[in-house]
Amino acid sequence: MAENFERITKKIKFGDEEIECIYRKARKPLTKEEIEANNGEVTFAFCPEFNQRTYIAEPGIICEQDVAVKMRDGVIIYADIYRPEGMTDIPAIISWSFFGKRPGDGQDEWKIMGVPPGTVSNMAKFESPDPGYWCHRGYAVANVDLRGCGHSEGDLQVFGTQDARDGYDFIEWLASQYWCNGKVGMSGNSGVAMTQWRIAAEQPPHLACIAPWEGTGDVYRESAFDGGIPAYAFMEGVVGFTTGEGYIDDMIAMAQKYPLMNAYWEDKIAKFEKVRVPAYITASWSHFHLRGAINGFKKIRSTKKWLRAHREFEWPDAYCSEGLEDLRRFFDRYLKGIRNGWELTPKIRLEVMDAYDYDYQTNRPEKEFPLARTQYKKLYLNAEKKSLSFEESGVESKACYDGNTGEVTFDIKFEETTEITGFMKLHAWVEADGHDDMDIFVTIQKLDDEGNFIPTKVLGEPHPGAWGKMRVSRRELDPKLSTDYQPVQAHRKEEKLKPGEIVPVEIEIWPHSRIWHKGQQLRLHLAGRYIREGWFERLEWETDNKGSHVIHTGGKYDSFLQIPVIPPRYQAGDYIYR
Repeated sequence: MAENFERITKKIKFGDEEIECIYRKARKPLTKEEIEANNGEVTFAFCPEFNQRTYIAEPGIICEQDVAVKMRDGVIIYADIYRPEGMTDIPAIISWSFFGKRPGDGQDEWKIMGVPPGTVSNMAKFESPDPGYWCHRGYAVANVDLRGCGHSEGDLQVFGTQDARDGYDFIEWLASQYWCNGKVGMSGNSGVAMTQWRIAAEQPPHLACIAPWEGTGDVYRESAFDGGIPAYAFMEGVVGFTTGEGYIDDMIAMAQKYPLMNAYWEDKIAKFEKVRVPAYITASWSHFHLRGAINGFKKIRSTKKWLRAHREFEWPDAYCSEGLEDLRRFFDRYLKGIRNGWELTPKIRLEVMDAYDYDYQTNRPEKEFPLARTQYKKLYLNAEKKSLSFEESGVESKACYDGNTGEVTFDIKFEETTEITGFMKLHAWVEADGHDDMDIFVTIQKLDDEGNFIPTKVLGEPHPGAWGKMRVSRRELDPKLSTDYQPVQAHRKEEKLKPGEIVPVEIEIWPHSRIWHKGQQLRLHLAGRYIREGWFERLEWETDNKGSHVIHTGGKYDSFLQIPVIPPRYQAGDYIYR
């Protein structure tokens, strides 16, 4: 554990379990001048001076800055509220996150990767609704600094019940303002989406709808210990850049202290079953929020829910004109009561990816996910031939690779055009030669008819393919959460491997949608590390690999990749309707 932070501990009850929790002093706020002196490094450490005032932010938009709101326990948090000048009886949209409520003030121009300069105003929080768009369309936007962030009082519990209850209190306060019509919505992507799941589960009476675009649902399984492999780097980016006058829940220190699932981590799992309000959800096939977004759509109890799954990164998708106008129709319906035909929007719209930045289909309407017409098929691994086949091999063989530097692939050429949409899983018999554990990283790739890798692209960069991963000592599954198509690890114990021991594992591969044309190949790629060059996010795992990884196939070792094949919806002769 790093020691260059001031830390405190608190005993906190999560249900019936009391846990000693570690909090880190939040990062000292930096002024714009300090950021510029640091070679202009853009961080979320910028925090403008406390300055309660009301002013014209731009023509037609009024801003009430650093508005104080008291939580049920007496803690004061602060918000900037933008609203159309001179208008009352309007709804409000909340951005609830710890990213800082005016980060754009720390830059000459608010820059967002993948989004052209000038698209988003400096009034917008990171990954959040832009007042420069919404206020001109009759909405107020509330940018909130959570407890412990910015100048807000208290200490921040990241993605936990305390934060969710604060969100409840803020919604009820906001709905009571003289200019508000009593309807409040929430919007934003990534971290701003994750908070929506938690707050909506508290069921504040005046929360009318939510729009969580790309939101992780289970911090433990989808971030801290993805596949059971520690991933501290991204969490450090979140915790380390959070600015405030209090302390922040130190998830990195907690992951090191409590590496197995307990009540602390369970408190960071969204209670999807308690979400009842209308929801418009998006999921990117290319990003680590994917699993949470899909699970959220499947599990929330709202009868009014919509999912749009796409290839591109979350930021350009969130601020493009098509996305904004689509979201406006949703909010107009549920925050303003405008009967605009939104209910006729397909419950599910899918982009079926093809190659590079080309998609085979865009916004294809569906009724459910996974699709009811899915045909689950097994592709059996053959270690001797390094191949995949629909037929089992009776001959036992094995493939070995160095756990730290090696890799192995298994290929199949499709004899007919094949769509894979939904959940894949890898069932494999594995052995660690020279160690008592192994970390397996899985990617599913597409090759052309000559065997060349064909990536999809996100933000113009090649994507490694559909992914899954597992630390083999965490192979135990949770029977209540697992299905045949989606195995879910329990993370309640470790089962180290004995010398020569060969064990079966079921590795969850996150959802995918892609077309393989006739003659193209599917490749199953296995390695002891995540292979992605030059990507800007801190996607790093603390692997535990020594010696060789051994994959056993054939005979009694029925290793296979299960794929969700989607048949044509209709077919007339040689013409196929997907």
